Amino acid sequence: MTLTDPATVNAATGSAGTSKGLVLGDWLRAEAALDPDRNFVQCGGPWMTLGELDRRSDQLAAGLQELGVRRGDRVAVNLPNRIEYVELMFAIAKAGAIQVPLNTYLRGDFLRHQLLQTEPKVYIGDSAALKMLSPVLPETQGIEKLVLVGDADGQPLADARPFSALYASVEHLAPVDVAPQDVCAIIYTSGTTGPSKGCTITHGYYCNLIQVFIDYGWYEPGDIVFGANPMFHFSGQTWLVVAALAVRGSAVVEPSFSASQYMARIRETGATAAMGMGAMGMAIMATPPSDEDRNHKLRHITFMPSSPAFIEQFEARFGIAPFAEVFGQSECWPALLGDPRGERRPGSMGKLTPGLTVKIVDDDDVEVPVGQPGEIVIRADEPYRLFSGYWNDAEATVATFRNLWHHTGDSGRVDEDGYFWFVDRKKDSLRRRGENVSSLELEAALMKHPGFQALAVHAVPSDLSEDDIKVCVVLADGAQQPEPGELFDFLKTTLPYYAVPRYVEFLDALPANVNGRVQKFKLRERGVTDETIDFEKLGLTIPRSERRAT
Repeated sequence: MTLTDPATVNAATGSAGTSKGLVLGDWLRAEAALDPDRNFVQCGGPWMTLGELDRRSDQLAAGLQELGVRRGDRVAVNLPNRIEYVELMFAIAKAGAIQVPLNTYLRGDFLRHQLLQTEPKVYIGDSAALKMLSPVLPETQGIEKLVLVGDADGQPLADARPFSALYASVEHLAPVDVAPQDVCAIIYTSGTTGPSKGCTITHGYYCNLIQVFIDYGWYEPGDIVFGANPMFHFSGQTWLVVAALAVRGSAVVEPSFSASQYMARIRETGATAAMGMGAMGMAIMATPPSDEDRNHKLRHITFMPSSPAFIEQFEARFGIAPFAEVFGQSECWPALLGDPRGERRPGSMGKLTPGLTVKIVDDDDVEVPVGQPGEIVIRADEPYRLFSGYWNDAEATVATFRNLWHHTGDSGRVDEDGYFWFVDRKKDSLRRRGENVSSLELEAALMKHPGFQALAVHAVPSDLSEDDIKVCVVLADGAQQPEPGELFDFLKTTLPYYAVPRYVEFLDALPANVNGRVQKFKLRERGVTDETIDFEKLGLTIPRSERRAT
């Protein structure tokens, strides 16, 4: 459907602009019809109005159709934050296609897996993205067209067409019937019993989830929403751009995160709501104090996760307490939430949100008593509150929805007042620098080193937040232990930068049970020892300029 009449628009969206069953492309059309001249989004350049975004995304949608993209086809996007990404969010939806946001640091097996599973018809990326694609392109299936955004650097792939040529006449845009239950995007999350999995995100879920945050006071009408979350993350697209659309406000999407400039940019843009990850908040706190620290218009700021001590320290310096009482995954976002207008429980994950039922269960899916830890499981009571399974992975979908509950793989507990508290990860996964990392996917990539016979990856506490990564290695017979520099070169050319372990330790054998399964809890208890190689202490790190293809 296409909504252009203001009366129809208001009936469909409500006075606050929130979606009541609209699909993403029509939602933008509806808001642009009401207020085409409003400055809506900024990303490293001048403001783009709603009307301009609507028009340019129509042109891109027509261009995608001219490339052969049809309803249900996948379009892979491998870009850092830039205005073209925002245009593509809506253009792909308007063309009836499915967006596949790719982490810009993916390379090798990590990139190959996601492309083989989603089989995109079109791959859109900048020069670095096309360079990283080149080695795996012969093994992928279905990629018919390559599109280069920005300037070519070293001619990454000769047959890539320029992004500027993708804009077509709006008259050529064929109407596509898209419904809320149709797939809007495939968002990848870390795997547990195998490689990372693609969460199938419908238009209904994509457009509906931000309403929960609005109901809880995180956003208000007219907010200027600020953040540097990557657009390839679900949070970057929904917390920033979709939130601004929902409250009829504006979005400032920073091209990249800068701790030293974060609060200055908030002052400069007049932002009233800001969203970021816990590690960002820690980095901001590490910058030198300034007389301008409290000179801002922020009403709400989120850094997730944040400890109670950090929240107190940030408020003492900047005059606003970060809010982090939330729990969710791409599969169910948000599941638990706190209300900043009511009683706060710093350190908690908040309470149950409307449209969902959440329980804490044991290994047999039996609910445990209040106060006892168990796995967090979730079931939807309303449409479009959960994802719709894992793309091209029926086995994983059935496993996560066993007994008709989505199993999060995270352990928590609930107190007598209904507040939920995080306990630990039940899954064999890690979170580092704002990215989920599958231990098993990382281990599979590391085993390509010819001198490794066996290995195990696990998390160790990080000084910043989330995890650091350690790998324990058993060398193959006759293999010599590589020098740290040589080993680091292998790691940084094989893995996404955020998945490169900080610590490596060589062992004679890995601890295992009678069935031969590695006992990672023993490795975690062992932690960092005198025999552990610490790449950071050796000065072996990956500068920002080398995190993608060079």
